[in-house]
Amino acid sequence: MRITPEVLQELMRGVEQEDPIDFADLPFSDDALRELIADHLCEMAAAMENFSEADRHLTLLAVAAKLVLENLVLHIQLLRQHGLPLSEGAQALLQRLRDKKQ
Repeated sequence: MRITPEVLQELMRGVEQEDPIDFADLPFSDDALRELIADHLCEMAAAMENFSEADRHLTLLAVAAKLVLENLVLHIQLLRQHGLPLSEGAQALLQRLRDKKQ
């Protein structure tokens, strides 16, 4: 299934309604950043056009997992940098990790 960058940007905005992004004081507009990422992901999807459905699914899951991990690490680093407590979600994830170690 092909998706245009414009449709992907709209989907991103929809997801952001539930989980807003703090764009802070970046020197770019929110829409310009969404456009950049939507274009990049559509290019990635086009490059996987010859992949099997299973390989595409696996690749997209791997990309999503990497991004969620990166987001978690950056979130924790920022909170530590500012001396703020972890969010409940981050706490719960880290607790699962602690529980596995025991």
